[in-house]
Amino acid sequence: MHSQIVIGLGFGDEGKGRTTDYLCRQAPAPLVVRFSGGQQAGHTVLTAEGKRHVFSSIGAGSFAGAPTYWSRYCSFAPENLWNEWQSFVATQGSKPVLIVDALAQVTTPYDVFQNRAAEKTSPNGSCGMGFGATMERNENTPNRLYVQDLFYPQVLEQKLLAIGEYYRRKTQQPLLMTDLEPLVQQFKAVLTQVLPCIEVVQERDFFSRQILQRGFSHLVFEGSQGILLDRDFGFFPNVTRAYTTSRKAIQLIERYNLGRPEIYYITRAYQTRHGKGFLSNENLPFEYTRNPIETNQYNEWQGHQRVSPLDLNMLQYALNSDANFSAAARKNLVITCLDQIAGPISATLEGQMLHFEEPAEVLKFLPLQAEKLLLSRSDRGELVTSHE
Repeated sequence: MHSQIVIGLGFGDEGKGRTTDYLCRQAPAPLVVRFSGGQQAGHTVLTAEGKRHVFSSIGAGSFAGAPTYWSRYCSFAPENLWNEWQSFVATQGSKPVLIVDALAQVTTPYDVFQNRAAEKTSPNGSCGMGFGATMERNENTPNRLYVQDLFYPQVLEQKLLAIGEYYRRKTQQPLLMTDLEPLVQQFKAVLTQVLPCIEVVQERDFFSRQILQRGFSHLVFEGSQGILLDRDFGFFPNVTRAYTTSRKAIQLIERYNLGRPEIYYITRAYQTRHGKGFLSNENLPFEYTRNPIETNQYNEWQGHQRVSPLDLNMLQYALNSDANFSAAARKNLVITCLDQIAGPISATLEGQMLHFEEPAEVLKFLPLQAEKLLLSRSDRGELVTSHE
């Protein structure tokens, strides 16, 4: 069994989608495993043939025909999935295969309301899609709603009532449940469309038995966001409520003996952040060519996407943070969006600006014995191996 992990080194938007797509295309029988985040992901794949999709609730290996396993570490948002499912089928003419852990945590309209209400009063850069509220509710209260519950109408009804009451008390809004009732009814209606599209499994049975029975030979663990947004290693309060390191992927691999992991760490040729919070080098002049079809555009929750020159100290910090979990893994570096910068890669180290004519030179300053260096442009998904 081959296990590969895709991890962003920054604040997200590094190129996890195209890397996942690339790895799936190299494998004879791939399966994508989502092990962090949820519906707030936006992993763009643009193929050489011009096919483009932003993968959020479906794995980014779907163009390559790879099914997706949605783990219990991810939030599951039925309405987001249904919208994406319809878009994928309409534009691609095929149906993605989605296998969902029975204990994946479900996002409800109440969670979305709470996420957006909290962002208005105490903005932290949330994307306003309910992910953070879902994780907080499941971690800190008994008001849990799992994917397996969606198949039992009476269970679903009682749990939705309890979740609504929890948020009514939390937000001190007496009419919360009444005001959101149309959205809750819409949520229930969408389930009649979504549930037939997914296969629900138990984690242990799937990884211990079904993996081999179904003939999967390569597992591509598709991460979310980036290490600098990790709940343990990011810069509070502007973090996500997810482990964006390789932590959960490594746990699954070791628990079920899925082979020695190989990690693909990804950075753009510059820094980017969509949302509030720390971004080093923002005070430095930086010129780049903006991608005209950049996925993350302005929105009212996160504002504009911000950019700055690469920071080697931040890359070192991210790699050292992940080394707490990934010491035994083979490791590679991926640098994307090289066509957006004119000339060499510019990066700071201890406040001093350095310039790298060859991308491989960056490796000299990183705590990473990379076996491969992969490079790509921003307008196409192909990755090119420049160093082994």
